Amino acid sequence: MAVYVLDKSGMPLMPCSEKRARLLLECGRARIHRQLPFVIRLVDRRVNDSALQLLTLKLDPGSRITGLALIREQGQRVSVLSLLEMIHRGAAIRQAMQQRAAFRRRRRSANLRYRAPRFDNRTLPQGWLPPSLRHRPAITLGWVERMRNWTPISCLAVERVKFDMQAMQNPEISGVEYQQGELAGYEVREIEHIVARSNGGSDRVFNLTLACRPCNQRKGNQPVEVFLKRDPDRLSRIKARAKAPLRDAAEINATRNALFVDMLNTGLPVSTGTGAQTKYNRQRLGVPKTHALDAACVGEVKAIEHWQRPTLAIKATGRGGYQRTRLTAHGFPLGCLTRQKRHLGFQTGDQVRAFVPTGKKSGIHQGRFAVRQTGSFNIQTPDGLVLGIHYRHCALNQRADGYAYSQLPFDSAQPQKEAARAGAR
Repeated sequence: MAVYVLDKSGMPLMPCSEKRARLLLECGRARIHRQLPFVIRLVDRRVNDSALQLLTLKLDPGSRITGLALIREQGQRVSVLSLLEMIHRGAAIRQAMQQRAAFRRRRRSANLRYRAPRFDNRTLPQGWLPPSLRHRPAITLGWVERMRNWTPISCLAVERVKFDMQAMQNPEISGVEYQQGELAGYEVREIEHIVARSNGGSDRVFNLTLACRPCNQRKGNQPVEVFLKRDPDRLSRIKARAKAPLRDAAEINATRNALFVDMLNTGLPVSTGTGAQTKYNRQRLGVPKTHALDAACVGEVKAIEHWQRPTLAIKATGRGGYQRTRLTAHGFPLGCLTRQKRHLGFQTGDQVRAFVPTGKKSGIHQGRFAVRQTGSFNIQTPDGLVLGIHYRHCALNQRADGYAYSQLPFDSAQPQKEAARAGAR
């Protein structure tokens, strides 16, 4: 992938190839500014001495993953410079908020005088989003600003998708049927969820089924496939009624306008494209289906080149929490967490390079750190988790910034697989 370049004063220049970046570092004309994504800083050039080309950052927003593509426009051709995929943590935020609400509810009711919840007394501004949804446009905007600091981006392009969730369930719906919900003509009682709400299930009628109290208690939040693995006939009847959940589509509908407004507030020109246009461009140009390549196909694209490159996966991990203990499956405290984040000069999330001279773990290990107070740390490398690395063997590459990074290699056989599946259909 392309290497981002800064001038001697920190202003962004045109990205260069990995080979050119290596030559600049070897001859002393550049210094390493950042490891992931890899950014170098020149020591002998300013932005006024360089020619800049038109660069566009394209985005394909998703409920769980958002794709970004940095492209250079040459007439009617698009040249891909860099591909990135951001993995959101909305589910983790939602779970943490639910757990915090449960703790607060318990403190109000257990051995304490009653205090009514105050949430109903609060007024929320128009367009308010819960933290699990606001997280998506917030970190997307954050990475747009980062890319602007590293590359001379002149315009943005974003895919604006709006899902008709009723048409997704019933393609033939029309007229007054839009005003009639799924429960029109039915009377539904409190019954069993096929996919438990704690696992992302909804209260839609297609996720409900009749169940006696003993079965309801025994199933709990188990997947229905596990609970009925010895009764395949009943399992097939239940799954025939169930339909795919629409949570992802609802989240995209809720955040699409907030993301677009955030893009407009950057001050850059913003163009938009539809999901159908992106799909048409991708199929016409023979580009495989990934989030980052979908972003490269947003908007008007006549031809595309240099898209056969690896993708940098950026996973939002957060910066830690305030909770001082873990919980068991039944909600009881388990262990005690330390009150300080940094131990022996390191903290969880740091990117490090460890050289172990002897022993079973001898060799060089690079990856993301997980620290302990004892000084025996874990490193998550691309090849797996390495346990029990002493801090004296480790050198810091990059401080924790709330994200974990990994390289997704390009699969050269994927276009042939896509063509084969299309032919089979």
